[in-house]
Amino acid sequence: MEERYIASVDLGTSKLAVCVSRILGQDVQVIYYKETPSQGIRYSYVNNPGKVETVLRDALSQAQQELKIKIQQVIVGLPRYYVRQENASAMMDRTDPDTQIEDNEVRTLKSMALEEYPLTDSKNEVIYGAVAQSFSTEDSLNELENDIVGMTAEKLEGNFKVFIGSRRHSINIDNVFNSMGIAIAKKYFTPGITARAVLKEEQMENGVALIDIGAGVSSVTIFKGKIMRYYAAIPFGGNSITRDIKTECNFSFELAENIKKAYGACMPGKLSALGEKSIQIVDENDEPTAQVTVKYISEIITARMKEIIEALLYHIQASGYSSEDTLRAGVVVTGGGAELVNCANYIKDISGYSVKIGYPRRFFSCEGCPEAAETSAATSMGMILAAKSDKLLNCVNEAPARRYWTAPKPVIQSEAKDLAKDPSESTIPQDDNVKLTPAIPSDDNRSLSGAKDLAEGQEQEEPAIEASVIAAQDDGPSVFDPYTPEEIKAAGNRKGPKAAKPQKPPREPKSWPKPKFTWFKHIQSTISKAAGDIFDGMDEEEV
Repeated sequence: MEERYIASVDLGTSKLAVCVSRILGQDVQVIYYKETPSQGIRYSYVNNPGKVETVLRDALSQAQQELKIKIQQVIVGLPRYYVRQENASAMMDRTDPDTQIEDNEVRTLKSMALEEYPLTDSKNEVIYGAVAQSFSTEDSLNELENDIVGMTAEKLEGNFKVFIGSRRHSINIDNVFNSMGIAIAKKYFTPGITARAVLKEEQMENGVALIDIGAGVSSVTIFKGKIMRYYAAIPFGGNSITRDIKTECNFSFELAENIKKAYGACMPGKLSALGEKSIQIVDENDEPTAQVTVKYISEIITARMKEIIEALLYHIQASGYSSEDTLRAGVVVTGGGAELVNCANYIKDISGYSVKIGYPRRFFSCEGCPEAAETSAATSMGMILAAKSDKLLNCVNEAPARRYWTAPKPVIQSEAKDLAKDPSESTIPQDDNVKLTPAIPSDDNRSLSGAKDLAEGQEQEEPAIEASVIAAQDDGPSVFDPYTPEEIKAAGNRKGPKAAKPQKPPREPKSWPKPKFTWFKHIQSTISKAAGDIFDGMDEEEV
């Protein structure tokens, strides 16, 4: 069985995570995972492509040197903020009402809903994806996708949640990778796939709200009946807490971040003896410069966390899925904020829901990369597991050119006369409107943003839909399901990409023990030392 690799890039507000996994059949082995402090990213979107490229180039170069491979394609997530959800619907008349409804008809209906959705500002907006909510026929109403397939009907109608984001934010991601000459194999709207990497199926079936507290953005994603029903995000997160500590204690941002990670906790009244401990800050000469108690830090954190949690609970109420009967599985919290002591208990105390911490489910092995099992890696693992279903995707190969369909060329009057005389002599191309390009997404959700052989001067219309985006609700079986014989046979009949030169087997990354924090003098010169050199772990982003 052929070995292949999938590389993902998680563009977070505080961290940029590069993950490389080796895929062999159904086995997923994480062989590299590293988080790097990010620059040029604000509220999870690329604000300064130049700064992001500088950090990302070094991060990918380090991964390639350690693994002895060349990464030519990556999968990447879209921003989580400045995204709104709208309702869309589509209806089709079936040619043969006596035949059973098939999966391809459902996918066609979804495509119709996306293509016909009227964007209010098509120049500045783009559709990130859509999630099927329910389907109806003349005899049945509000059926799930699995239930509608196999029915017979004259008409088929579908209702969808459409997620719309900024076109500029998507283009900025393309610009970063184009400058590096690396192709974007897939783009993902990450809340849904992160949830599927963290949540259990019974939780999504019975109703659950996933709260993701990242550095710059906190979000809530609600599932019911295994379908993503609601999504909302707010521009507050771990960085807001760090800035509060910085302001109240007159610390640098780096020092405040380190203290938050080492001693951050909610509910200061429940810290017992730990709350009375003092944190003494010393300089390069071991001279004391400041002193603050753990309880006071906890009071600062709790005040900001209360605002964040109440804002997210407001969105849960607005979703219409807030009752305990609807959210039987309660709340699952993930992201960097979930690592704060007493975070889950505090959310439970405020909301009344049952609350659990969400870690990536172990669909993979990560020996030598223990960080891949932390909450901060949930988004990366969600993208890896979702992309695994594309059996032709191998990130060490060049991205292949893809065929796509274009609309028929309009026939002008002079050409119409020629066509009427003799079709064989017509100036209209007789190629069935098929073009070959290395840069336009195809139906199999692959785009080559870094293609070098794109014809110069070729004009292309900007699509209103991110064709390479997979929304939260995947068509067909779950990405974690084993491949069916039909899928394997279909994949074997497809022509794969040109084989790359043989690569040396990647070297297994060494498993280094985590450094132990000894005493406060190790926080002495955070201005000259990076935060990652003192403490292990970064702010978590995403499901």
